[in-house]
Amino acid sequence: MPNRLRNNRYAGSDDSRPRGLRDSVPAMERVRRRVIITGRVQNVWYRDSCRSEAQARGVDGWVRNCSDGSVEAVFEGSPDSVAQMVAWCRVGPPRAHVNGLDVIPEPVQSEDGFVIC
Repeated sequence: MPNRLRNNRYAGSDDSRPRGLRDSVPAMERVRRRVIITGRVQNVWYRDSCRSEAQARGVDGWVRNCSDGSVEAVFEGSPDSVAQMVAWCRVGPPRAHVNGLDVIPEPVQSEDGFVIC
């Protein structure tokens, strides 16, 4: 992720992220998934809820709104934690209505923390 996206007003602190989870998963065991979520997913607290869920699971990455009304997110972490995030994205926060979810495996890029772009 470009540095300009890391230094935005939504980035906040990683202090709520469980300590040591990223370091406890060897790099060779980490996975990365890019997800595109469509439906009623903007203006329903999707990004903030996604960040909270990711931090609770020790997942690194980012989430952002797209101009077409979808939400895009990248998750990196243990296979189980990333799978949990993908499953969460299928439902999202209470006000969201997810119509579709594309999941794209990608090479790990060593994301650190989780930010809203």
